[in-house]
Amino acid sequence: MRALVLWLILGSLAWGQATKEPAPIYYLLWFDTEDYITPASDDAALRLAQELDKLGVRATFKVVGEKARVLEQRGRRDVIQALARHDIGYHSNNHSIPPSPAVYLRPLGWLEGAAEFERREGPGAKDVARIFGQTPSCYGQPGNSWGPQSTLALRRMGIPTYMDEARQVGLNQQPFWYGGVLHVLNLRQFSPRANLNAPADLAEGIQKFDAAVAELRQRGGPGFIQSYYHPTEWVTTAFWDGVNFGRGRYTAPADYRQPQARTPEATAQAYRIFLDFIRHVQKTPGIRFVTARELPILLADPVTRPTAAEARAQFRDRIDLRGPHSAADLLLALLGITPRYVDGPSERVATTAKADITRAQFDYAKRQAIAHIEQTGRLPSHVFIESATLSLGDFASMLAYDDGSTPQVALRQGQLAFERHIATDGRKTFDWVIHPEGFDGSALLELGRLQAWTLKPARVR
Repeated sequence: MRALVLWLILGSLAWGQATKEPAPIYYLLWFDTEDYITPASDDAALRLAQELDKLGVRATFKVVGEKARVLEQRGRRDVIQALARHDIGYHSNNHSIPPSPAVYLRPLGWLEGAAEFERREGPGAKDVARIFGQTPSCYGQPGNSWGPQSTLALRRMGIPTYMDEARQVGLNQQPFWYGGVLHVLNLRQFSPRANLNAPADLAEGIQKFDAAVAELRQRGGPGFIQSYYHPTEWVTTAFWDGVNFGRGRYTAPADYRQPQARTPEATAQAYRIFLDFIRHVQKTPGIRFVTARELPILLADPVTRPTAAEARAQFRDRIDLRGPHSAADLLLALLGITPRYVDGPSERVATTAKADITRAQFDYAKRQAIAHIEQTGRLPSHVFIESATLSLGDFASMLAYDDGSTPQVALRQGQLAFERHIATDGRKTFDWVIHPEGFDGSALLELGRLQAWTLKPARVR
């Protein structure tokens, strides 16, 4: 009898595993709604919202502040109401009117840059909220105009998610937490699109989408795919900003030039291709459409509780994120600080200490580091040993090896392995037709590396 019962139980488990539904794949569809120069782009946004309504699909429309104001000035309540039935995100105040975010953020530090971003971009976010009746669910940068200071400003502005496609920072081509803000960024192969210009290429777009689904299935867990477009793509053959603000050129509104229009036939073709692509996504088993507004509910809170033992194990190997924990989470555990979110350091300071450090000196440095974190909400760039300095990385490595039992603490060099997730090419990653010729964002990437202490994966609850 026991053998029969055991056989029935094992058979039931095997059947359950065989019939278990695959982990869901979440699909984000979003539109950078930005062209305030071309009136036909208003109608394109309207039609896209209406066509998606017919399919029962909700998308995220990331709206530029000036676009929202222009819609209001033109009396396009029909467009505003149609988009508001979907999800509304934010796509900067003026998008391409110089200076763009990376240009004005590059010479500024962490705190100054956050204040300047909020000063310049805050009014547009308020206008979008007022006109569409909802606080923006997310922010996405114009073009490649990225700056890490935006994360601090977005938290102050009440915008919880950063959603775009760029290469400055990323983690395994899936969502992540960075700077205390949920990011859907740098998904690369998981950002398939259908080419609106060639019906023959629809099959290629579908193939890329199916390949992304297959890859996430292979990984075995929930995953995210996104597709993004611009409503103006349906009505123009060139982008509105390139013809007016190329290479940082300012053009007054009275002198705006219209981009070349698509033919009616090309516009109709673009809608057919797009809608066929979305229908394919819809009929793919296990796909769940979500908007940016749903992401903070869907994905886990960034505060984690690692143990000091976990932190020592990781930092003795290299200073890196570990499982769901950021390097900052692990450092707080080593210091015995209650788990919380903290920003990364605001600058990089090198070690100047030359010899082993006494117990009294090291314990004093620990107390000062704890006080800095608790008083400022960010990690210190360094600690002092008398008048000499220890870099934050070296200090973290020494904490990992120190058991508190020796009269001296050996000087160690910490390897900041998490910095590999930040791009290194300041020209290539900021290459955008609106940036000045030869623009180099290396200073922004360096500041981004400092904030990579906060980087960790975003996991479905």
